[in-house]
Amino acid sequence: MEPVTFYPVGVVHSPHKELAGMPVQPPAAKPFTGEIEIFPEYAEGLLDIEEFSRVMVFYHLHKSAGPLLTAVPFFDTVPHGVFASRIPRRPNALGFSVVQLISREGNTLHIGDVDILDGTPVLDIKPYVPEFDAYPNETSGWFSGKLSGMDTKRSDTRFV
Repeated sequence: MEPVTFYPVGVVHSPHKELAGMPVQPPAAKPFTGEIEIFPEYAEGLLDIEEFSRVMVFYHLHKSAGPLLTAVPFFDTVPHGVFASRIPRRPNALGFSVVQLISREGNTLHIGDVDILDGTPVLDIKPYVPEFDAYPNETSGWFSGKLSGMDTKRSDTRFV
Protein backbone atom coordinates (compact mmCIF):
# COMPACT_ATOMS: atom_id res chain seq x y z
CA MET A 1 0.00 0.00 0.00
CA GLU A 2 1.16 3.53 -0.71
CA PRO A 3 2.16 5.77 2.23
CA VAL A 4 -0.37 8.37 3.34
CA THR A 5 0.78 11.94 3.84
CA PHE A 6 -0.98 14.54 5.98
CA TYR A 7 -0.29 18.25 6.21
CA PRO A 8 -1.22 20.26 9.31
CA VAL A 9 -4.12 22.70 9.01
CA GLY A 10 -3.22 24.43 12.26
CA VAL A 11 -1.50 24.20 15.63
CA VAL A 12 -2.63 23.87 19.25
CA HIS A 13 -1.61 26.44 21.84
CA SER A 14 -2.15 25.02 25.31
CA PRO A 15 -0.85 25.34 28.86
CA HIS A 16 0.64 21.82 28.63
CA LYS A 17 4.31 22.34 27.82
CA GLU A 18 5.56 18.86 28.80
CA LEU A 19 4.08 15.40 28.40
CA ALA A 20 4.40 14.38 32.05
CA GLY A 21 1.66 15.82 34.22
CA MET A 22 -0.87 16.39 31.42
CA PRO A 23 -4.48 15.25 31.74
CA VAL A 24 -4.87 11.91 29.98
CA GLN A 25 -8.34 12.55 28.50
CA PRO A 26 -10.55 15.66 28.01
CA PRO A 27 -12.80 14.92 31.04
CA ALA A 28 -9.66 15.30 33.20
CA ALA A 29 -8.85 18.62 31.50
CA LYS A 30 -11.89 20.68 32.55
CA PRO A 31 -9.89 23.57 34.05
CA PHE A 32 -7.59 23.89 31.02
CA THR A 33 -8.25 26.17 28.08
CA GLY A 34 -6.27 26.82 24.94
CA GLU A 35 -6.48 27.78 21.31
CA ILE A 36 -6.33 26.18 17.93
CA GLU A 37 -4.76 28.46 15.37
CA ILE A 38 -5.95 27.47 11.92
CA PHE A 39 -3.52 28.47 9.20
CA PRO A 40 -4.86 31.30 6.99
CA GLU A 41 -5.19 29.14 3.88
CA TYR A 42 -7.70 26.93 5.75
CA ALA A 43 -9.60 29.66 7.64
CA GLU A 44 -12.55 29.60 5.24
CA GLY A 45 -13.19 26.02 6.38
CA LEU A 46 -14.23 27.36 9.81
CA LEU A 47 -17.47 28.79 8.41
CA ASP A 48 -20.32 27.98 10.86
CA ILE A 49 -18.12 26.05 13.31
CA GLU A 50 -19.11 28.41 16.14
CA GLU A 51 -22.61 26.87 16.05
CA PHE A 52 -21.23 23.74 17.76
CA SER A 53 -20.49 23.36 21.46
CA ARG A 54 -17.82 20.69 20.94
CA VAL A 55 -15.42 19.70 18.19
CA MET A 56 -13.31 16.63 17.54
CA VAL A 57 -9.68 17.56 17.00
CA PHE A 58 -7.46 15.11 15.13
CA TYR A 59 -3.75 15.69 15.55
CA HIS A 60 -0.26 14.32 15.12
CA LEU A 61 1.32 13.02 18.32
CA HIS A 62 4.54 14.75 17.33
CA LYS A 63 6.41 13.90 20.54
CA SER A 64 5.63 10.19 20.37
CA ALA A 65 8.71 8.05 20.92
CA GLY A 66 7.56 5.48 18.35
CA PRO A 67 4.99 2.73 18.44
CA LEU A 68 4.41 0.08 21.07
CA LEU A 69 2.09 -2.79 20.18
CA THR A 70 1.36 -3.52 23.84
CA ALA A 71 1.72 -1.33 26.91
CA VAL A 72 0.31 -0.70 30.37
CA PRO A 73 -2.12 2.20 29.91
CA PHE A 74 -2.77 4.96 32.43
CA PHE A 75 -6.02 3.36 33.66
CA ASP A 76 -4.73 -0.16 34.30
CA THR A 77 -1.85 -2.17 35.69
CA VAL A 78 -1.63 -4.85 33.00
CA PRO A 79 -0.63 -4.57 29.34
CA HIS A 80 -3.19 -4.14 26.55
CA GLY A 81 -2.81 -3.92 22.78
CA VAL A 82 -2.34 -0.49 21.24
CA PHE A 83 -5.61 -0.87 19.33
CA ALA A 84 -7.47 -1.73 22.56
CA SER A 85 -6.12 1.34 24.36
CA ARG A 86 -5.58 5.03 23.90
CA ILE A 87 -1.84 5.06 24.51
CA PRO A 88 0.00 7.81 22.61
CA ARG A 89 2.70 5.55 21.16
CA ARG A 90 0.74 4.40 18.11
CA PRO A 91 1.87 3.07 14.71
CA ASN A 92 0.66 6.27 13.03
CA ALA A 93 0.97 8.72 15.96
CA LEU A 94 -2.61 9.92 15.47
CA GLY A 95 -4.50 11.44 18.38
CA PHE A 96 -7.93 12.92 18.82
CA SER A 97 -9.78 14.81 21.53
CA VAL A 98 -13.34 16.01 21.87
CA VAL A 99 -12.94 19.53 23.25
CA GLN A 100 -15.32 22.29 24.20
CA LEU A 101 -15.60 25.05 21.61
CA ILE A 102 -15.76 28.25 23.64
CA SER A 103 -15.64 30.72 20.76
CA ARG A 104 -14.16 31.55 17.40
CA GLU A 105 -12.17 34.67 16.68
CA GLY A 106 -11.15 34.81 13.03
CA ASN A 107 -8.96 31.79 12.39
CA THR A 108 -8.56 31.02 16.11
CA LEU A 109 -10.74 28.61 18.04
CA HIS A 110 -10.83 29.09 21.81
CA ILE A 111 -11.25 25.66 23.36
CA GLY A 112 -11.81 24.09 26.76
CA ASP A 113 -11.12 20.64 28.25
CA VAL A 114 -7.69 20.76 26.62
CA ASP A 115 -5.60 17.61 27.01
CA ILE A 116 -3.32 18.37 24.04
CA LEU A 117 0.37 19.30 24.20
CA ASP A 118 1.34 22.85 23.22
CA GLY A 119 2.62 23.04 19.65
CA THR A 120 0.76 19.94 18.48
CA PRO A 121 0.04 19.94 14.72
CA VAL A 122 -3.70 19.79 13.97
CA LEU A 123 -4.60 17.52 11.05
CA ASP A 124 -8.38 17.97 11.00
CA ILE A 125 -11.37 19.24 12.96
CA LYS A 126 -14.90 17.86 12.81
CA PRO A 127 -18.01 18.98 14.64
CA TYR A 128 -19.12 16.77 17.52
CA VAL A 129 -22.73 15.73 16.89
CA PRO A 130 -24.17 13.73 19.83
CA GLU A 131 -26.67 11.96 17.58
CA PHE A 132 -23.75 10.61 15.50
CA ASP A 133 -20.93 10.38 18.01
CA ALA A 134 -22.37 9.33 21.40
CA TYR A 135 -23.20 5.72 22.20
CA PRO A 136 -23.69 5.79 25.98
CA ASN A 137 -25.04 2.23 26.31
CA GLU A 138 -22.13 0.44 24.63
CA THR A 139 -19.46 -1.63 26.40
CA SER A 140 -16.12 -0.13 27.41
CA GLY A 141 -13.99 -3.28 27.46
CA TRP A 142 -11.23 -3.35 30.06
CA PHE A 143 -11.91 0.33 30.90
CA SER A 144 -15.11 -0.72 32.73
CA GLY A 145 -14.81 -0.07 36.44
CA LYS A 146 -11.37 1.54 36.10
CA LEU A 147 -12.23 5.17 35.44
CA SER A 148 -12.85 6.41 38.98
CA GLY A 149 -10.67 9.43 39.62
CA MET A 150 -10.46 10.11 35.88
CA ASP A 151 -10.98 13.83 36.42
CA THR A 152 -7.66 14.07 38.25
CA LYS A 153 -5.67 11.49 36.27
CA ARG A 154 -2.40 12.89 34.89
CA SER A 155 0.19 11.41 32.57
CA ASP A 156 3.57 10.26 33.75
CA THR A 157 6.78 9.45 31.87
CA ARG A 158 5.89 5.90 30.78
CA PHE A 159 5.37 6.90 27.12
CA VAL A 160 8.12 9.52 26.81
